Amino acid sequence: MLNFFAVVLIIFIGLLFLVLKKVSFRKFINKGKLHSVKLKKNRKNNNKYLSNKKSFLYKHEPKKFSLFYKNSQRNKMISLFQGDTENKLKALKIAEELADRSTLPILRKGLRDISPEVVEISALLIRQFK
Repeated sequence: MLNFFAVVLIIFIGLLFLVLKKVSFRKFINKGKLHSVKLKKNRKNNNKYLSNKKSFLYKHEPKKFSLFYKNSQRNKMISLFQGDTENKLKALKIAEELADRSTLPILRKGLRDISPEVVEISALLIRQFK
C-alpha cells in the first residue's frame, strides 16, 4: 500500500515539475531546431520586416477592433443608411473605417442608390475587397 502511494506521489511531482518548468522543457525539446536560435541571434535584421506599432497603418494591414465595437458600428451604419444622402455618406465613412467583409451588404445597397456620390463611394469601397 505504501509503495502505491509513493509511485502516485512521484508521478504527481513529475507532472507538477513539467507544468511549472514548461519553458525550460520546451527549450530542451527544441534544442535540435536551429531556426529558432538563428532568429534570436539575428533579431536586429528581422525587425525591418516587422511593422512598427507606433506608425500609421498601411492599407494592407488589418485594423483590429473589438467585436463589440464592430457590432455597434455596424448597427449605427445600418440605421444611418436608411436616412438621407448625408447620413448615407456618414455610414459609408464607417464602412471605410471598419474595412470588413460584413459591410458588403450595405455597400451593395449603396450601388443601387439614387445619389451618384453614394454610388461612387460604394464602388470604391467594394473594389478594395477584390
